[in-house]
Amino acid sequence: MGNYQVRFRGRGTAGPSWIGWPLPDWREQHAGRTVWVVRKGATPAFPGQQSFVGGSMGDDAVILEGVAGAEAEAALHSTVHGAGRVCSRREARRRFTRAEMEAWLRDCHVLLAGGDLDESPMAYRRLPDVLAHHAGSVRVLHRLRPFAVAMAGPGEFDPFKD
Repeated sequence: MGNYQVRFRGRGTAGPSWIGWPLPDWREQHAGRTVWVVRKGATPAFPGQQSFVGGSMGDDAVILEGVAGAEAEAALHSTVHGAGRVCSRREARRRFTRAEMEAWLRDCHVLLAGGDLDESPMAYRRLPDVLAHHAGSVRVLHRLRPFAVAMAGPGEFDPFKD
């Protein structure tokens, strides 16, 4: 952890107060220079470092590790944290049907409890295709095949959806 802190000013019953916590030190060495790297939507993948990357509810997830090489250095030893969407949540709800999503998952032998069209596997890129573009910076160690997915259903409040 670094020496940096984020402070939020709030009002409690006793008046203004400050809370804070130390932030991680995002300084790294790359190409002989000290730089700050903030990986929003990315996962660190230094040589030998293992990471988990999830697929959609119909795709395998993987455990991978970073490898040394020019491509890895150019990416600041970062890789994807998922396959990425091909359409927005709103567009997925408009474009796909529940029957299409259930057929897709049935073909993949995946059981679904809950879930809604905004998380439909058709709304995401295929993880194997995405990882193929990163072959010079990561190596897949294990594939994890889903057999069941449990999510908040279409009528349920999910505070973690963006």
